[in-house]
Amino acid sequence: MVKIRLTRGGAKKRPFYHIVVADERAPRDGRYIERIGFYNPIARGQDEALRLDQARADHWLGQGAQATARVRQLIRQARKAAGESAAA
Repeated sequence: MVKIRLTRGGAKKRPFYHIVVADERAPRDGRYIERIGFYNPIARGQDEALRLDQARADHWLGQGAQATARVRQLIRQARKAAGESAAA
């Protein structure tokens, strides 16, 4: 099965995550099919905390990919932010 999940990057005590589409059998930080965004949980000030290609996420979800719980929350957060910025 194909999953949309996070892979960890960054330094010790300074996590940075890429949002990727990967086969569920692949290791967490291993091979992936496509990178569709990133999440920076320690972003401060003007730093961008979340970037997600929503069109690609919708494409993969339409193809039957399953998002992890955390990625589902991030997708909701990105859609909410996109709706607010489009209204402005």
